[in-house]
Amino acid sequence: MIKVIHVEDDDDIRELVGLSLEISGEFEVLSCASGSEALSAVEAFKPDVLLLDVMMPNMNGLETLDNIRSLEGYSKIPALFVTARAGVGENKELFEAGALDVIVKPFEVATLAKQILTVNRRVKVGQVAA
Repeated sequence: MIKVIHVEDDDDIRELVGLSLEISGEFEVLSCASGSEALSAVEAFKPDVLLLDVMMPNMNGLETLDNIRSLEGYSKIPALFVTARAGVGENKELFEAGALDVIVKPFEVATLAKQILTVNRRVKVGQVAA
C-alpha cells in the first residue's frame, strides 16, 4: 500500500479523492483540510507521497511542501500538486519547487490513482529524483 497524505481545503473534493484512492486498493490515504494539519500528522503517518492543493488559506501547497521537506527524513518526498490554475508560469513554479506532476482541476477522479501510481513507479526506478 502506498501511503498518501492528501491536503485539500474543499471538503467535497477531499472526500471524493480519499474515497477514490482507497477504493483502488493501492492506497492508504490520510486526508487533511490544511497544510498545518498535514504538517502535524506527517511524522506519525509516514507518507510515501504528498498530494497537495495549491491554493489554500494560511499555508498554501508550496509552503506545505517546504515545511514537510524541512523535516528530517522528508527532504525528498514525492509531491503532486492539484490546481485550478493551468497557466504555464504556475506549472513551471510548481515543477521548480519539486512537483513530480501537476493535476489541473477539474480532473478525472477515476484516473487520479493511475497518475499517482505512475509517479511512484518513476521514483522507484529512478527515472525522476524525488
